Amino acid sequence: MEIHPIHTEQDYTSALKVIASLVDADPAPGTLEGDRLEILSTLVEHYEAKHFPIELPDPIEAIKFRMEQGNLSVADMQPYLGSAHRVYEVLNRTRNLSLNMIRRLHYGLHIPAEALIGAEPHSQPRSEHNQALDTFPLKR
Repeated sequence: MEIHPIHTEQDYTSALKVIASLVDADPAPGTLEGDRLEILSTLVEHYEAKHFPIELPDPIEAIKFRMEQGNLSVADMQPYLGSAHRVYEVLNRTRNLSLNMIRRLHYGLHIPAEALIGAEPHSQPRSEHNQALDTFPLKR
């Protein structure tokens, strides 16, 4: 099989079949087949990122997932979020995560910071204040 960019679903399916056979053969890195596997894997990753994007989880759902994964209790979350009352506020969405909380959760529990920050709203209305700043003339 000649290696070329993956443009169609058929290209994608064919590349996956070749990758499966190469993985079964377990070629050594740096060999012709090993390089072929690496290149095809990169092409498939690029195609999947473009055609099957994975959205970031909701920040609170990411925390709950990590708690479940690590069998963590509210008491276990206190070093990251504060008092038990504050942990409940965050988990019940009545208190937003602070920057310090995000940092502690990221470094302490290895929750990706991107997941804790959350996705940017797609159609957030702009306030008059932001619009005024965008049109404010600045002199260098």
